Amino acid sequence: MRRMSFAMTERQLLDGSKNITRRLGWTNLKPGDRLLAVRKCQGLQRGERQVVLGEIEVLGAEREALWDILRHDGDCAREGFPELDASGFVRMFCEANRCTSDVTVTRIELRLVRRMA
Repeated sequence: MRRMSFAMTERQLLDGSKNITRRLGWTNLKPGDRLLAVRKCQGLQRGERQVVLGEIEVLGAEREALWDILRHDGDCAREGFPELDASGFVRMFCEANRCTSDVTVTRIELRLVRRMA
């Protein structure tokens, strides 16, 4: 099963406040796909293991410009960042993903099906 990292939003995923995520790539997702949510996928130190947080189901996936977050009222909160406005979210996303604000992302609607952590 494919794995998706939630290093920045682990708490929000587990408490149910995160049900949207924007990702670079992930272009082939479709509703019904199941993924393992993990704490961290890359940059594991020698001997460090992935921590599986739970299983998620994809409810929807669409490609859009990162700035389209402005079209989706409430998406910053649904992303797990209720304290950010759209421009703050875009800045944070670009810093975390080392990209520019004109990037195309996959907007993924999801639900936590089974908690494991």
